[in-house]
Amino acid sequence: MALLAALFALPFVVPATDLPLREAVSRPATLRMSKPSNPARITVRIPDPAPSIALPPIAGPRDPRRPLVVIDAGHGGHDPGAYNQKLDLREKDLTLAIAQATRDELLKTGRIRVALTRGDDRFLVLQERYGIARKLGADLFISIHADAAETPTARGATVYTLSDVASDREAARLAARENRADVINGIDLSDKTSAVSSILIDLTQRETMEASTRFAELLHREALPHFPFRSPYHRFASLIVLKSPDTPSVLFEAGYVSNDEDAAWMAGKDGRLQLAKGLAAAISVHFARAMSTAKP
Repeated sequence: MALLAALFALPFVVPATDLPLREAVSRPATLRMSKPSNPARITVRIPDPAPSIALPPIAGPRDPRRPLVVIDAGHGGHDPGAYNQKLDLREKDLTLAIAQATRDELLKTGRIRVALTRGDDRFLVLQERYGIARKLGADLFISIHADAAETPTARGATVYTLSDVASDREAARLAARENRADVINGIDLSDKTSAVSSILIDLTQRETMEASTRFAELLHREALPHFPFRSPYHRFASLIVLKSPDTPSVLFEAGYVSNDEDAAWMAGKDGRLQLAKGLAAAISVHFARAMSTAKP
């Protein structure tokens, strides 16, 4: 109870983590905490996503009751991500091609709505990426990447979900690298948001994190016939892009651009198709399960 009392006494005035970065600097928001009738619970009112976020079009069925997945092509614009100099392949180009192929595969089902955070070579700050998913009311958010490993022999896909503690050294390294993406844009809010992010994880994100973990396991099972995974296939890290408090989210590493075989496969037509089929299969099963268990 002493911890709860201390939490209620704290004046939480911080930049809203789901605002576009420039607005977060100039227009800090207040995080309000209220005590509900049940004293064993703490309710955190999350600020709504900023209305100024430029929203992408939604493809697929027009019925708003149909499930919506937002697919994020990692990096973009002046942030190329990882680079394979030998093959002249940039992570930002691979992720966009995989995201578009996955969208096309999902649209063939006629049952799922799809939006891409970017459909061309542009830069988005991390908060804008998951902010788009929140503003659109997405049921699932997938951020696609193709990292560079410390060892050139590293191959295969990996799924990351949110945790305040990294599962291993590689997960910690990836989080540090990906979370630095916003610094490229000239502003770093990591020190200002870390404490609040931890509180949000502890108080409001447990259910969302559990749903994300279930999807990571499902993705491995459904996609394994289409492409190989690295071991362990599921890792955890404190990744900013996954910090939507109310949207199940995963970061999917399609492979390693630092590995010539992985990079060439991801860049090829067949590789993109297999990645898209594996992702689409998992997304379809995920939504089918959700619809079958939803209350009428």
